[in-house]
Amino acid sequence: MAEEGNSLRAIVAALAANLGIALSKFVAFLFTGSSALLAEAVHSVADTANQVLLLIGGRRAQQRASQLHPFGYARFRYFYGFLVTLVIFLVGGVFALYEGYRKLRDPSPVEDPVWAFAVLGVSAALESFSLRTAVHEAEPSRRGAPWLRFIRTTRSPELPVVLAEDFGALTGLSFALVGITLAVITGDGRWDAAGTLAIGALLVVISITLSQRMRSLLIGESADNGTLLLIEAAIEREPLIERMIHLRTMHLGPDQLLIAAKVAVRGNETMAHVAAAINRAEAQVRKAVTYQCFIFLEPDIFDQSLFDSAEKPPGSSSTEPRQAWE
Repeated sequence: MAEEGNSLRAIVAALAANLGIALSKFVAFLFTGSSALLAEAVHSVADTANQVLLLIGGRRAQQRASQLHPFGYARFRYFYGFLVTLVIFLVGGVFALYEGYRKLRDPSPVEDPVWAFAVLGVSAALESFSLRTAVHEAEPSRRGAPWLRFIRTTRSPELPVVLAEDFGALTGLSFALVGITLAVITGDGRWDAAGTLAIGALLVVISITLSQRMRSLLIGESADNGTLLLIEAAIEREPLIERMIHLRTMHLGPDQLLIAAKVAVRGNETMAHVAAAINRAEAQVRKAVTYQCFIFLEPDIFDQSLFDSAEKPPGSSSTEPRQAWE
């Protein structure tokens, strides 16, 4: 899938950038003693670990389906995406908050600030390159949607993680730059601590935001509304199918879609005709959407009175029987 290739390129670019950034920040910390630089160095190490986790998740998701997991292992990508949010929170955010609190209680001046400013400049350039790559790779999937909406709705776990990490890294560098600059100007190390605390708070917010997204993907999300309309139209193009009774979909992975639908057929059709119609409808769905589809169509005789009395999910409308809910 094209989206999978885009995600891989974004991950590799972020991994390469974060490796170089982490090493340079640790060197600068040794010369300056800045807690903001130490927090940023640990942040970059966490980001590097996150890219490795995403690569492992993508690799494990490619395993062949088994008797125990007949739909395959694509959800590994969601599982490892969720692990990434924990790493951001624990290794990045909590450590930075602790280090900032420790430095606030026992402030010390920033030494050799030239090292700090040089490394922050190099880090900003590398992070900008990584973010530019992630934005470029996300553009085909975004399809003009606002960035926040794309991160909240895309079924791919890697691109939102890389985009949020790179944005958070650039914002964290700004916090570190402000904190170190004020510490150097005033000679008060508490400004350095304040920058560190701001970095920690930022990482915690990013972690919580991403964890909510990964949690929703792990539970299982339907296809987006555009894909639902394509599926419904493809099924209803089959002449022997009178209408869609209901449609349920769930992403097994970013590129895999489970489709279950009950469709109405005429009561006087033979079993052979119905089976052929179902097969044609399934083929039309696979042509209409770009996902690997597992399709289960159940033929039935439509009875409005029985449908109205059937149990509905919370918030569903009996006047829109075909619309899947989100």
